[in-house]
Amino acid sequence: MKLRKISTLVISTLCIIIVDATVPGSSSSNEITYTQKRRAQPNTGGALYPQATDTRDLKTLNGIWNFRKSPTDPEYGYRNGWYEQDLEKTGPVIPMPVPSSYNDIGEDASLRDHVGLVWYDRRFYVPSSWQQNKQRIWLRFSSVHYAAQVWVNGKLVTYHEMGHLPFEVEITNVVCEKGSNLLTVVVDNTLLSDTVPQGSIRDTFVGINKVKQEQTYTFDFFNYAGIHRTVFLYSTPQIYIDDVIVNTDIQGLTGFIVYNVTQKGLSDGGSVECLIQILDKNDTQVAAANDCAGLIEIGNANFWWPYLMHPNPGYLYTFRVSLIGIQGETIDTYNQKIGIRTVTWSNTTIFINDKPIYLKGFGMHEDSDLRGKGWDPVLWVKNFNLIRWLGANAFRTSHYPYAEEIYQLADAQGIMIIDECPGADTDVFSEALLTKHKQSLTELIRRDKNHPSVVMWSVSNEPRSANRLADAYFGEIVRHVKTMDLSRPVTIAISQHYAADRAGQHLDVICFNRYNGWYTSTGSLSMITNNVVDEANAWHLKHNKPVIMTEYGADTIAGLHLIPEYVWAEEYQVALMSEHFKAFDKLRQAGFFAGEFIWNFADFKTAQTITRVGGNKKGIFTRSRQPKASAHHLRARYLSLAAADAGTAPPDVSYYVSDNRPTHHEL
Repeated sequence: MKLRKISTLVISTLCIIIVDATVPGSSSSNEITYTQKRRAQPNTGGALYPQATDTRDLKTLNGIWNFRKSPTDPEYGYRNGWYEQDLEKTGPVIPMPVPSSYNDIGEDASLRDHVGLVWYDRRFYVPSSWQQNKQRIWLRFSSVHYAAQVWVNGKLVTYHEMGHLPFEVEITNVVCEKGSNLLTVVVDNTLLSDTVPQGSIRDTFVGINKVKQEQTYTFDFFNYAGIHRTVFLYSTPQIYIDDVIVNTDIQGLTGFIVYNVTQKGLSDGGSVECLIQILDKNDTQVAAANDCAGLIEIGNANFWWPYLMHPNPGYLYTFRVSLIGIQGETIDTYNQKIGIRTVTWSNTTIFINDKPIYLKGFGMHEDSDLRGKGWDPVLWVKNFNLIRWLGANAFRTSHYPYAEEIYQLADAQGIMIIDECPGADTDVFSEALLTKHKQSLTELIRRDKNHPSVVMWSVSNEPRSANRLADAYFGEIVRHVKTMDLSRPVTIAISQHYAADRAGQHLDVICFNRYNGWYTSTGSLSMITNNVVDEANAWHLKHNKPVIMTEYGADTIAGLHLIPEYVWAEEYQVALMSEHFKAFDKLRQAGFFAGEFIWNFADFKTAQTITRVGGNKKGIFTRSRQPKASAHHLRARYLSLAAADAGTAPPDVSYYVSDNRPTHHEL
């Protein structure tokens, strides 16, 4: 039975509940933590994306930083006070672009494959007006992988352990009133059994007495490291908006916005009021309220719809918050983009705004030449242009949260996201890992809760869910998610056999990954269709929940052509896709099948192995975003499916061939 939308009288009790869910800290063997005894309090991330408003100012600290690899002894930099002085005074440095991964910047394999600590620094100035106006000063890192310590002017100000998620710290009391400030960051890329994702360190002998550390992991993407996303320096008033939580509902043509605004910085006995204004795309006010928490009703609302499901997809309102003082003065303002939409689900179907949806997309990676996982706006605008060209309406953030700007693009273009936490290949189900896994989800949901594009939470990719410990582990993980958000379904991309898996029972939607014709029965196409149909049916029969295939595909070398089709050739990738399409069409008529995601959008880098030719080549685009034959094939399908679900004729995406008329001969 379908989970109906709740009434507006009780919606506030079941909307997104973002608790201050700092999971208690646990011990870790990361070099960054056991070498630095004066560790700062762990940082639990930042909720609001930085912006400039009438009351806030904003700078970025992107650019060329100084960079040093740590010597083999990770204590060396600490003992010699590298954080107390400019790095260039401690020895040789190299220029390092921020944001980027450091691995592919140099010409040296030792940097690409480095395990352990690296040091960054740069100098920055704080505008004098910020201090003259008694503004709070904040430093925000959008992503540092994997763990980071941050010093300002030699003082340790914060520590964060969770790559791919932001953290911030107030530095008002440590910056200089005049002159430059020294910012130093230590980054540790070490992955261990209690990190998210997991890994292990192996010592190998490279000489008589010389030991080299090697990072090993089971997930199939390169462990890029560094300061991956934008570093922000921004200001807020002393009393400031700390978080904005929004959930929406729909009744007929009316949209409802349930919201909660929290603030910090008030002294004892102080008070502020909230002015809430809802602006449409033309910046025309359509509703308002004077409470910091409540319910706003918008008649004849424009709803948020996915791409190709509505003529005006991705419609966004501006939710403007102003803190008002007792004299009527504006203390702080913040603008949050929101979409009015609902996500509901039954045991067979996922619904957007009460209409069933079929997700058409792919797994992706933050990955590109030279930059690694560094945020690149050029690349991602191109990616979204390709997504729309393909006729796709969704992607999965495999296998970690992406840059916040990517979600903003998806919001505005109506592209749905299955938002995945960094728990790839979860194994060794310990209490220490559970603590950090839950913390990663707390930070993820706190960050992404207001994005209408996010329609599902994925709590792991291909965990070892046949392990008997996986049952209790993922039961606890899903319960943790439900304490924060009841408005979206929870899933896992499962690779274990349906009969052995112990995680599916805890989920709202079953997603499964399977590589018929590639990792199993390599080169055999005839068994694919029946295998996919049989497995999808088995998952639904076991759990009575909607089913999505989140990975299938074949590695393909662009430009390799072989007839008859043969593995690694473009023809084989297209033929393998076609056999899956036959299965998907059968399943689309079964009533419980909710989507198809090919692996992968574009080729990407992996660890070195004889099964990878310069990385994983399952992309329908090359790493430089040029199409293989499979991209054209997938485009024809996705556009055809969109037309079929909309009840329109499919577009002709082929090049002109012939009018099919016989040649006319003058006799």
